[in-house]
Amino acid sequence: MTEHPANTPARPPARLHLVALDCPDADALAAFYAAVLGGEIETGDDADWVELTLRGGTRIAFQRVPDHRPPQWPGAEHPQQMHLELEVDDLDAGEAAVVALGARKHEVQPGETFRVFLDPAGHPFCLVTA
Repeated sequence: MTEHPANTPARPPARLHLVALDCPDADALAAFYAAVLGGEIETGDDADWVELTLRGGTRIAFQRVPDHRPPQWPGAEHPQQMHLELEVDDLDAGEAAVVALGARKHEVQPGETFRVFLDPAGHPFCLVTA
């Protein structure tokens, strides 16, 4: 990977706080990713916003959107716009685990070192080999 000059400021102006995913049911999607990745689910006073804190402090938030329309991949009408890449030691074992937890394997599989899945809310994510 080539380093881009803009990636090397002495002190970057911002730090990643969390990644937020829109979904129809914040609690259910947080529970899915907690089962896949581990971590602790934190719910506050707002039932429309749930956070998952992973080992190392990375956080994923889930925001309920009543009229949520999942991305469509591949395609351009409702593109994926972003996706998570999750590392596993064994693709077959990882696939079995995430499918058992509620993921669906996507019919389009463009590579051999990764696999594309849809989470219960329809967001694409990939399992990649370590």
